[in-house]
Formats: sequence, structure tokens, C-alpha cells
Amino acid sequence: MGRRRLLLDIGPLRRHSQFRRLWGGYVVSALGSQLTVVALPYQVFRLTHSSLDVGLIGLAQIAPVFGGAMLGGSAADATDRRRVLLVAQVCMACCSLALFLNALRGHPALWALYVFGGASAGFASVDSSSRSAVIATLLDRSELAAGNALWQLLYQTGQVAGPALAGLLVAEVSVAAAYGIDAVTFLASMAAVLSLQRLPPGEGGARFGLRSIMQGLSFMKGNQPVYASFTADLNAMILGMPRALFPAIGLVRFHGGAETVGLLYAAPSAGALLGALLTGWVTSIRRMGRAVLVAITVWGLAIAAFGLSSSLVLALVFLAIAGGADVISAVFRGTILQSETPEGLRGRLSALHIAVVTGGPRLGDVESGVVADLLGVEFSVVSGGLGCLIGVVLVGLFMPGFRHYVSSEHLAEDAPSVQG
Repeated sequence: MGRRRLLLDIGPLRRHSQFRRLWGGYVVSALGSQLTVVALPYQVFRLTHSSLDVGLIGLAQIAPVFGGAMLGGSAADATDRRRVLLVAQVCMACCSLALFLNALRGHPALWALYVFGGASAGFASVDSSSRSAVIATLLDRSELAAGNALWQLLYQTGQVAGPALAGLLVAEVSVAAAYGIDAVTFLASMAAVLSLQRLPPGEGGARFGLRSIMQGLSFMKGNQPVYASFTADLNAMILGMPRALFPAIGLVRFHGGAETVGLLYAAPSAGALLGALLTGWVTSIRRMGRAVLVAITVWGLAIAAFGLSSSLVLALVFLAIAGGADVISAVFRGTILQSETPEGLRGRLSALHIAVVTGGPRLGDVESGVVADLLGVEFSVVSGGLGCLIGVVLVGLFMPGFRHYVSSEHLAEDAPSVQG
């Protein structure tokens, strides 16, 4: 009994063949995408020797991320979601191919790293917003938490293996090799998407356009649990995400090379992978909003401790703890969103969620890069982690509907005992 409650629930993979095929195809492409996540900032830092310039990658990606998420979510609620996924995958593969060709030049163009990195992030947002809606359609309502945990396992597996592999590829082969392999891995996710049946938006879908997007925003503002989950995550990612500083920390503070930088990028995901494997208990949690606040508190403390670490081993341990807390937060936030959103709005609300999840870290890249440039790397990391804790307190105080949120599934389970 204890083991079943602790370990990851793989039931959705056994019971739903379409979900299983989609999950399997994305395992491969998620690994490839993480090669570029490491190669891109590493290449920028090597060309410019500036953490601020690395942070500007996030600035270049913010508009595409938000724009891509909004357009992708609107499209997912207006047309076949399978088609939206396929177009996004093809476009991301083309961006990785462009980065590969640029890296082969004798003098790679810095502007190309920002342009194609930004475009890739935008298309990834289109893909993510549509895919989240698809997952909620393929699974039963009672399986959403387990399905989100499985998707976090997939994502974190890529984030663990990808950065470590990227560090080896960049050090032993070239930056171009990382981009090239990334482009090829998209073939697996394309095949998985093509294997799905048509996925129309269903009842409540809306015509593609600005009005459709505004309907999604209106729903979010009127639903405190959803709105607060977005706010809590933005707080954690903007203030407490120091990834733009990993090249400087790995190369300067710890006097390492590409392999050390790769380890720093991989460490949070190593902790998140372990956390995802031990999520069998998440379906029994009633107060999911409170669980999110606790997880983000652990995240902020771990990031602050990472900033104070003078040992590489300790730094990696604290990053792993932060990653474990983040994956728990992500599972609950995703489940709250999918549980609270009607089918016809899932594309647009997933788009808002993806805009927050992917846009927040990029704003965090800019914030950490600017503060590091002005006040130093250590101050940037530690102050961000502590600032995150203040944000958690404010969300808990001013959004009680989130702090006391209980999922409808648990309310339904409680009803008989109350009547009795």
C-alpha cells in the first residue's frame, strides 16, 4: 500500500493508447530540446563573456513565448489540435536547423542566436498550450494529476540527460552537434502526433482571434485558484530562477568548463526527476493550493542556499532540492488548471499557463542577469531566493481562495460522509 502511494502512477499509460504514443514520442524530442537549452547560453557566453548578454536571451524570447502561447491556445480551441501540434513541431525543427547552420560558420552571428532562439521558444509555446489541452482530453478527470506527473517525468528526464549530454557534446564535439541532434529528434514527436486521431476542440470552442483570447483572460481573472496559481509561479520563476547565471557560476566561481555548466543545468531536473518518480501520493492531497505554496517555499530556500554555496557538490544538491519542489508545484498547478477549466476553454487557459511557465523563467533570466551585472552573481541568486519567499507569503495572504482550494474530485468524495 505504502509503495503504491509513493511511486509514480503509470496507469494512464496502460489505459490510454493515444496518450502512451504521444508521451513516448515526446520523450525523444524533449531530450533533444534540452541540448539547445544548454548550447544556446553557453555559445552566447563564449562569444560575449557577459552574463547580461546571456540574460538577454530571455528578453529575446519573452514576446515570442507570450505571442506563441496566445495564438496557439486560440488555435487549439478553434481547430484540430493535432494539426496545431504538428505545425509547431515542424517549425521548432527548422529553428534548430538554423542554429546548427549558424554554428558551422567560422564566425557565428550573435543576432542569429537571439532570433532563432526566440522563434523556437515561440513555437514551443504554441506546442505546449495545445498539448496541455490534448492531454486533458485524452485522460479521464480523475487521472489528471497522474497524467501531469507522468508528463513531468518525461520533461525532467530530458532535462537531466539533455544538459549532461549537451556538456559532453559541446566539450568533445561542438556546439553545432548539439543543435543538429536536437533538430533530428523532432522526427519522433512528429510521428507521435501523426498517429493520433483528429482532436477537435469540442463544445465551447471559439473562433480563432483576439476575441477568443480575451475570453480566456476573462475566465482566468474570475477564477482565483487559477489566477493565483499563475501568480505564485511567476513569483518563483522571476525572482528565484538563476539559470542565466549558470555559465558564469560554472566557468568562474567553480573554475570548470562546459561539463560543469551542463551539470548546473541538469541538477534541478535531477531533483525534479526523483520528485516525479515519487508522486504516487499527489492524488490524495486535498488542499492543492496550499501544497503549491509549500513547494514554492522550499524552492526559494534551496535557491538562496545554492547562491551561498562555495562547494560544487553542495550547489548541485541545493539545485536538486529546488527542482524536486518545483515539479511538485507544477503537478498541482497543472491539475488545478485542468480541473477548473471547461473543455472549450482548455486551449486558451493552457496558453496562459504556458505563457507563465515559459515566460516567467525568461523574465527571471533578465532579472538575474541585470542584478548580477550591477551587484554581483551571489547577491543576484540569494536575493532572488529570499524575495521568492516574500512573494509566497503575499499570495497566501491576499488570495485565500487559493490557499484553501480543494479540488472538485475531493469535494465529491467528501459529500456522502457530510450527508451521513
